[in-house]
Amino acid sequence: MPPPTLAQKDKKLFADLLTQYENKQLSKGRKTADQILKKYPDHGETMCMKGLILVHLGLRDEGINLVKEGMRKDLSSHICWHVWALIQKSERKYEDALKSYVQALKFDKDNFNILRDTAVLQTQTRQFEGLVETRHNLLRLRPFNRHHWVGLAVAYQLNGNLAEAKQILEYLEGFLRNVGSYDVEFSELLMYHIRILEDMGNFQLALDMLDSNDRDKGGSILDRTTGTEMKVRLLAKLKESHVDDEKKAAWTEQADVTWRWLLSQNADCYEYYKGLLANEGIDLANVTDENRERALGILRTFFNVKPATAPRRLALDVTTGQDFIELIKPYLTNALSKGIPSLFADLKPLYRDLTKRQVIEDTVEELRTTYASSSPPAGNSVEPTTYLWTLYLLAQHHSFLGRHKQALEILDIAIAHTPTLPELYMVRARVLKRAGDPYGAAKAMDTARLLDGQDRFVNTKTGKYLLRAGMPDKADAIFSLFTKKDTTAAADLEEMQALHYLVEQGDSYRQAGKLNLALKKYYVIQKVFDSFREDQYEFHQYSVRKTILNVYTEMLKWEDNVRSHPSFIHAAVATVQIWVALYDDSTLGPSLQPSDAASETSKKALNKAKKAAHKGQPEADGANSKKGESTRRSVTFALSSLRSRLLSAVTATQSEDRGLEPPRRRDEDPEGLKLVLDKDPLECADKYLAGLTELVPRSLDVCFATYDVAVRRKKYLQAVKMLIRARLLDPEHPDLHVRIAHLRNTVSSLPEPLPAPIGPVLAESITSLLPEQVSLELFNSQYLQKHSSSPMAVLAHAKVAQISKAPQEEVETILFTVLKQPVELDHKAAFSVLSYLKDMKSSRAEEFRIACNDRFELSTLFKSAEEIATLQRWVAEQEESQGDDRESPETDV
Repeated sequence: MPPPTLAQKDKKLFADLLTQYENKQLSKGRKTADQILKKYPDHGETMCMKGLILVHLGLRDEGINLVKEGMRKDLSSHICWHVWALIQKSERKYEDALKSYVQALKFDKDNFNILRDTAVLQTQTRQFEGLVETRHNLLRLRPFNRHHWVGLAVAYQLNGNLAEAKQILEYLEGFLRNVGSYDVEFSELLMYHIRILEDMGNFQLALDMLDSNDRDKGGSILDRTTGTEMKVRLLAKLKESHVDDEKKAAWTEQADVTWRWLLSQNADCYEYYKGLLANEGIDLANVTDENRERALGILRTFFNVKPATAPRRLALDVTTGQDFIELIKPYLTNALSKGIPSLFADLKPLYRDLTKRQVIEDTVEELRTTYASSSPPAGNSVEPTTYLWTLYLLAQHHSFLGRHKQALEILDIAIAHTPTLPELYMVRARVLKRAGDPYGAAKAMDTARLLDGQDRFVNTKTGKYLLRAGMPDKADAIFSLFTKKDTTAAADLEEMQALHYLVEQGDSYRQAGKLNLALKKYYVIQKVFDSFREDQYEFHQYSVRKTILNVYTEMLKWEDNVRSHPSFIHAAVATVQIWVALYDDSTLGPSLQPSDAASETSKKALNKAKKAAHKGQPEADGANSKKGESTRRSVTFALSSLRSRLLSAVTATQSEDRGLEPPRRRDEDPEGLKLVLDKDPLECADKYLAGLTELVPRSLDVCFATYDVAVRRKKYLQAVKMLIRARLLDPEHPDLHVRIAHLRNTVSSLPEPLPAPIGPVLAESITSLLPEQVSLELFNSQYLQKHSSSPMAVLAHAKVAQISKAPQEEVETILFTVLKQPVELDHKAAFSVLSYLKDMKSSRAEEFRIACNDRFELSTLFKSAEEIATLQRWVAEQEESQGDDRESPETDV
């Protein structure tokens, strides 16, 4: 049945409804819609508009149902499709919203608002070919608005058609010649045009345009520093693309002058020095004996121009032998006298050269002896702090080289000298962490925090170390000192998208065996990166309108690769490993569920707290003052949350997007218990890995995680592809060795060979990894012979032996060989071996633990469960001894 046609008077009423919605007169609009529907109850457009208004008024479910009903009444209305697109867009369903906008355009192809929103969604979903067409239509409707010209140029660039983008920009600039002398948007437009020319390879044309628009010559480019950086970049590309020696010499001279001007503006910019040297044909990353003296000569010209550190530091990279000895001592002396805590981080890249590393150690030891002398040479007296920072540097040096005992001895001397310097305890924490003592490290870091309660950085590091020590509750208490007081530290840090916290919290729960809570934290990290994608939506229209084009296009490139961030990769791999473990052991998920008794106790405690909060008093069973304070905080938090919800409802009509956003859903699985009971964990893992292998093709962790999922899903070609890629990255990696054996064993154990074409291709691929004539036993023994000193290789050898159905006693014997020579065992590898013995349920795990505990004196990783509990109480004592009346840091949060 066709939709009812409104009478002329009612059409005017419907037009009023649209105007009332646009002006945010929602209550009036609702009454107008009811007035129309009373007469035309099946009018789909009015039903959709009323539904949209209801969504804005907070009646989301009722409104969406009404919009759907209106859609069914009139599928040929652009208004219905537009309303439905707005609803989908508010739910972040961008692809679906775009389809609805396309449907709306079929019935009203020249609707400006729909075209504008379509262009934004096409950019968001990277459908650039359709974006060009939409931008053309917008320009056709509004040809005298320069932003539509700019939008079309950007669309052409994103679609890869730089020639058309250049033509549009030239035409646009042609009728913008009479802009003011200080027009920021026109300046940005010119810079964008030059960037397009650069991307096209028209370096000379780009350089000419840059020079002709120079501000000093009366041009319109206002950002002189960015323009100058672009100029030297273009000169470098011109030199690379031409063979004319005369032109190259001219460009080299011009670039030299330009680089020196940049250095006069910022004498500590390392990139400027690298560019200046590169202009002279010197690559700082690969200095040769032939150009070493010339590079040092250029850097020396800047030594005394300004008190800049950069040229002196770069000279240390360039020099060797006696020149390095002559330069390193004044550099160290100057930095130590100033008390620069980051000096070691500055010097650490030099440690790749063993000779330079030894020179640094000898020089610092010499300075230590000089500064420690009670009667230094005449005229060479130093401040006591200089001696202190020398000890600080020396401790970091020994810790980095694995000399943990030596580093701790030096720190004891430094702490005795100045016991109130937080940095000393922070380094002590780092030394203990590297030595395998997470509990002593947490204690030392907390001591540093107590020396400066106002320092947010030390507070964060303390929480981080407590998480690594398996004390998440204490960590949250520390974090809460710098988070909002009306919410929990965990909730506030999640809202702030603190990736370092989320990663460490997830790892802490995983290490403790709380896989459900670990999954929750890792999934929060995924949500954070999803929000990065959503946040860019607002910039598509804004950046074009404000002509912020170079930064905007760079942002789009960044967004396309944001999931290659180490935090996301870490969370993705850890999540997949948990899902695989849940698949391999079907009893693992149910074992994480709380018992009925514990669940009932939890419910009773919750009901009791609610009653106490309702009465505004502590629990009736003689609760102490701390519990009463906790209850009062709960009530305050509840009132604050109610106030926030009311404010949200009041302001909901102030913005279309804000009013359409769905309310934050209540977390129905706060403990992650439903996650670990998912019926298809491999499917969950596969979704998490989607696209990562293409985004980070050089990550071994992603290759191995993808293999683990693929081989269990019987996607053998994908599995072998991952192993082939991993072999190209690191052919001797222990985990690769194990998985090659695992794949050979899995495929050979299939009841029937795989049919063509998969079977022959798979067999050929496996043969390329492990020749058919080589048995698993031979393959395994050859690997161990090649890596006999590596403890992780021994562990891999044991895993393959277990895959080959070797007796458990034999596997245990192999693992115990890591305690003998020539294996170079460290505490991390030893802990991995111990974990594997426990996974095997080996009766010799305790024997191995005791042997490692005796061997690694500084490490606490191999203590018994009782000893670890005692250590955790020891760490907690320091925090508890401060009392609940400790003042919170005075800081604006």
